[in-house]
Amino acid sequence: MQSIAQRPGTLVSMVDAATPRRGSTVRSVGWVTAGSLLANLLAYVVQVPASRVLGPDAFGEFSVLNAAMLIASVPALALQAVVAREVVRGTPSRRLWRLIGVVFGVVALVSVLAVAAMMRIAHTDLGPTAAALAGAAPLAVVSGGQGLLQGAGRFRLLGAVLAGVGLLRSVPVVGAVYAGADAAGALAAGTLGTAVAAALVAAVAAAAIGPAGRSRGAAVPGSRLTLSAVVAASGVQFVMIVAVSVDLLLSRSVLTAADAGVYALGAVATKAAFWLPQAIGVVVYPRLADPVRSAAALRGAVGVLALTGLVTTLIAAVGGGLVPVVISDDYRPVAGLMWLFALTGALLAVLQLMLLTAIARDRARGAIPALVVLVVEASVILTAVDSVAGLVAVAAGAAACAVAATGVWLTAS
Repeated sequence: MQSIAQRPGTLVSMVDAATPRRGSTVRSVGWVTAGSLLANLLAYVVQVPASRVLGPDAFGEFSVLNAAMLIASVPALALQAVVAREVVRGTPSRRLWRLIGVVFGVVALVSVLAVAAMMRIAHTDLGPTAAALAGAAPLAVVSGGQGLLQGAGRFRLLGAVLAGVGLLRSVPVVGAVYAGADAAGALAAGTLGTAVAAALVAAVAAAAIGPAGRSRGAAVPGSRLTLSAVVAASGVQFVMIVAVSVDLLLSRSVLTAADAGVYALGAVATKAAFWLPQAIGVVVYPRLADPVRSAAALRGAVGVLALTGLVTTLIAAVGGGLVPVVISDDYRPVAGLMWLFALTGALLAVLQLMLLTAIARDRARGAIPALVVLVVEASVILTAVDSVAGLVAVAAGAAACAVAATGVWLTAS
C-alpha cells in the first residue's frame, strides 16, 4: 500500500474542499467534540451504577471483560482510519462496504476463539465472557460507517452518530443493572445495544454516502484497498488498546478479586482521561497525514492534550475523596490514587495521538517502541506487583516511557 506521505497535501486538500459546504472548521470540531464527549461521558456514567449495584467482585469481572472485548475488536476499531483514508482517496464506497463485511467476519471469528482464552486468563465464566466478546464484531460496522462519514468530511453528521452510538451502548447497560442483572446480563445488554447501533450507523452512512459513491476529491492513482491495510493499522491500534487495558486485564491475575474490583474503579479515571479528548485526533487526522503540516499539527494537538490531561488530573485529585461517598466505602483504598489513574490516562491520550500519526503516514513500525514498553510492563506486573498502588504506579511509569520512546521515533523519522 502506498504511503499517503508520498502525496503531499492530497488528503488535506480533499477534505478541506468538502468542509466549507458543511460549515466552518470550528463548527465541525464542535460537533465532533460534542458527540464524542457525550458518548464517552455516557460510557463512564455507566460505571457508577455498575460499581454500586454489582459490588467489587462482579464489577471487576464486568470491567475486565469489557477491556477484553475492546482488544478483540482491534481490527474493527482500526477500520475507521483505513476507511476514512480510502474515502478521501476516491475509493468507491461499495468496495469499502465489502471490506467492512470482511472485517466483521474476521472479528466475529476472533471473538469466538477468544472466549476460552479469556476465561483462562481472567478466571471468568462462560456466560459473561461470551456476552462481552459478542459485542466486538458489530463495532466493525460502527467504525466502518463512522470512517465513511469522517473521510467525506461529514463531521456534523459524524458528531450526531457518535452521540447516538453512545446512547445505544450505555442506556441498556444501566437499565439492566437497575433491573437486577448480574455481570453477564449487563454485558449482554451492552452487546445488544451495540448491535442496534451498528444497524443505525450502517443505515445513516449508506444514506449519506451512497453504496457506490465517491468522495469529492479525485481518485488517487495506485491506491490499493486490501485487508492488509486493515491488518497494518490493526497492529498500531492493538498497541493503543493494550496500552490502555493491560493493567486492568492482568489485575485479576496479581490481585485478589476484591482488590481487582477496587482497581477497576480507579481505571475508570484512566479511561476517562484517555477517551474524553478523542475528538482532537478525529479532526486533526487529515493534517497528520500531510508531510507539510504533520509536525506542526502533532505539536499543536499534543499541547492541547497536555492541557486537557492536566485539568483532568487536577479534577481527579480534588474529587478522589468523594469516591467512598458517591460510590461505596468498599472503594476507599483507591480514593487517594485517582489522580495517578487520571495522569496515566492523560499520558496514554498523547500516546494515542502519536500512534494515530503513524497510521496516517502508513508507518506501522511507529508502534514498535510502545510495544516494547508494553512487553516490559506486562512482565513487571506479573512478577513484581501485588497491590493496587503498585499496579497503578507501574501503569503510569510505562505510559510515560511509551510516550517518550514513541516521541523519539517520530522525531527521528
